Amino acid sequence: MRSPSPRSILAAALAVAVAGCALDKPPTAADLQKDGLAHAAVPPAWKGGGPADPVTGRWVESFNDPALSALVDEALLYNSDLRASAARVEEAAAYLRVASAPLLPSIGVVGTYSGTASSGGSGLNAIFLNASLELDIWGRLRYGEAAGLAQADAVAADFAYARQSLAAMVAKSWFVAVEAGLQRAIVADALRSSEDLLRMAKERLRVGAGNELEVDDASANVGSYRDILRQADLSRDQALRALEVLLGRYPATEVVVAAGLAPMPGPVPVGLPSQLLERRPDVIAAERRVAISFNQVGEAKAAMLPRISLTAGGSSISSDLFVLKDRHNPVWGLGANLFAPLYQGGALRAQVDVRTAEQKAAMAAYASAGLRSFAEVESALAAENALRDRAALLDATVRDNERAVERARVQYQVGSTDLRSVEQRQLALFSVRTTQLQVQSQRLAQRVNLHLALGGSFDDKPAVRADAGTARSVP
Repeated sequence: MRSPSPRSILAAALAVAVAGCALDKPPTAADLQKDGLAHAAVPPAWKGGGPADPVTGRWVESFNDPALSALVDEALLYNSDLRASAARVEEAAAYLRVASAPLLPSIGVVGTYSGTASSGGSGLNAIFLNASLELDIWGRLRYGEAAGLAQADAVAADFAYARQSLAAMVAKSWFVAVEAGLQRAIVADALRSSEDLLRMAKERLRVGAGNELEVDDASANVGSYRDILRQADLSRDQALRALEVLLGRYPATEVVVAAGLAPMPGPVPVGLPSQLLERRPDVIAAERRVAISFNQVGEAKAAMLPRISLTAGGSSISSDLFVLKDRHNPVWGLGANLFAPLYQGGALRAQVDVRTAEQKAAMAAYASAGLRSFAEVESALAAENALRDRAALLDATVRDNERAVERARVQYQVGSTDLRSVEQRQLALFSVRTTQLQVQSQRLAQRVNLHLALGGSFDDKPAVRADAGTARSVP
């Protein structure tokens, strides 16, 4: 009977490989939303309101502050935490190549050289070439590659969210630093007014219209404001240091911030709640981790089935001492290996159970990320609406307190009221001006939180989903 040729063996092996079982697909985003968020009915519009236009990019530019935009770009270049996240993206890409490698042939060469017999050597010289390829009939290797691809996508989405979070932290730290400088200015203004009252109290004492108690009281009030001013200086320095650390600079309180807060931008497009889970990088990362665990379950199940590998090899041997029986040199050969796991103490079945539990945990984590994203948007919208109303009320309250302070000072000058009444009204004005500035800063910070919660990009890169089968970046 005629033996099969190497070409026919290779053709048969390729046919077996092509006929290998197709991989099951991980659950889609729609399936995950249906199963994981079955108890959370997604409304057609946000409860907090807002334009339903598509979410736009480059939200940093909406604050119309070139200095802020420049600092965001600086942080993206030099922030150490972000650079570590970028390194993890490279690591995931390398692991993907590792997972893909077993799908290709493995080739190795071994050689030995002993010289000639007359030189004291054995006189045996040889070279061996070996190649092997596992036929991925059950999809074990392909499941591993798919898991590596999903891992690369998840890490890329994590990196995108890290970039967005860093941009948001820089913007909010910028507003805090600007607010700290303005708060100091308010305290300095209150100190000057308090010093004026001390001069007035001394003058009234000199002309006989006042008393020493008023002078002591005014002097104590000046000391209190000087202490508050020192605290304001420290707060401003701490805010600058926090910003500099984000930028990758030495915390030397040397960063120059704006003299005033940016005006509040117009309404931001918020899109539809149903679109949020397909846009936020952290939710995309959670979805990709479900795909990772799904493919790892398939890989663990396939590991319980037999493995078939093709082998090929060639050798060339020469010797000065031995006469080789086979005169055909070099020699080539083809073969196949079969490995069937019969019993390993239940380890393979336990590995399937482990991967199945991990898949359940990943699906629960996806549901948690989805609910958290909805909550963050609604909270940001509610906070923005409340702060807008508070800002209008505080503007009117500041005007009323300014008039009251002015009238009280005039009455004190003419002797129709006492110093304590003026100080109380001045303290009320100081308190409401401080609150007014805090609300202005909080409105800007909440706008940043809203952009981050919506998954809107802070740069010009478009939002890209990471479930199309190739590792890619998202904004």
